[in-house]
Amino acid sequence: QVQLAESGGGLVQAGGSLRLSCAASGRTFSNYAMGWFRQALGKEREFVAIISWGGHSTNYAQSVKGRFTISRDNAKNTMYLEMNSLKPEDTAVYYCAMSPYYTYSVGDFGSWGQGTQVTVSS
Repeated sequence: QVQLAESGGGLVQAGGSLRLSCAASGRTFSNYAMGWFRQALGKEREFVAIISWGGHSTNYAQSVKGRFTISRDNAKNTMYLEMNSLKPEDTAVYYCAMSPYYTYSVGDFGSWGQGTQVTVSS
C-alpha cells in the first residue's frame, strides 16, 4: 500500500515563495505520474500540476503557470512543488497524489497524501 506525505506548507506573505515536498513509499514511485492538487475552504479540489513518470512532461493549471514548478527525484521517491510569487488566492490545502495515468482528473488518482496547508497573507 502506497503512502504519500506532504510537507513544506506554511504561512507566507503575498509575493513570497514556498517549496512543498511529497515523499512516497510502498510502491515503485517511478512507475506513476504524480500530481499536485489544492482545495480552498468551501471549494472543490482542483488540479494544480502534473509530472510524468520520468519527469520529462509537466503541465499546469492556468492559474499557476509561470509561478509554480513541479519536479521529481525518482531516486529519492520524492516530488516537489516550487511556488513563487504567491497570491492570497493560492491559499488552500495542497495534496499530492499518484496515478498510473498522465491526467488532470481527480478521479484518476487513487492514492493521496494527507495535505499540507498553505496560507498566503495579503
